[in-house]
Amino acid sequence: MSLEMVLDQYPKETRLKDLQFSLRPLEQSDELAFHEFFLAIPTQERMFIKHRVTEPEVIRDWCQNIDLGRNLPLLALCDGQIVGDATLHQQLGGWKRHIGRVSVLVHPKYRGRGLAKTLVTDVIAIARSLGLEKVEAEFIGGQDAAIKMFALLGFTTLARLPDYVKDMQAVTHDYVLMGLDLKTDEEYAGMG
Repeated sequence: MSLEMVLDQYPKETRLKDLQFSLRPLEQSDELAFHEFFLAIPTQERMFIKHRVTEPEVIRDWCQNIDLGRNLPLLALCDGQIVGDATLHQQLGGWKRHIGRVSVLVHPKYRGRGLAKTLVTDVIAIARSLGLEKVEAEFIGGQDAAIKMFALLGFTTLARLPDYVKDMQAVTHDYVLMGLDLKTDEEYAGMG
């Protein structure tokens, strides 16, 4: 399925517990709200994000140079505020072109409602629709809740490297790589 056909499914509404959320891809006009979203993430957690998301120019670059074929940020909005983001990262060529990478982050006030699971499930469906064969997710050891949620979605641990990565404060942590095979219904049907 083409990216345009996938994007035609959005925006879409979803209800989780007591709140209504709208899901849609990142838009250029989201720059200020996206920056505010990252500023709401506790400093301790931001140390595990690969980019300096507190710097407005980083978010400006993301919003002004959107390439949904490479990076597709799927946002969750509640009352106009960005409260969650799951991104599908793709390499359009090379030896990992069949593998997408998934990352997810939810505003602290909106956790515990199943929003991260909903976002990741949607991103996995997008990856499958785009013909990707596998998705992976990277974690820093100690992100136990996130690792558990991804495991519940079918991801398995592919590698765990002790003291392999450093956070923004130069403290070393384990690196955990998890993966999920995206078999299509047709592939399953042919396995009988």
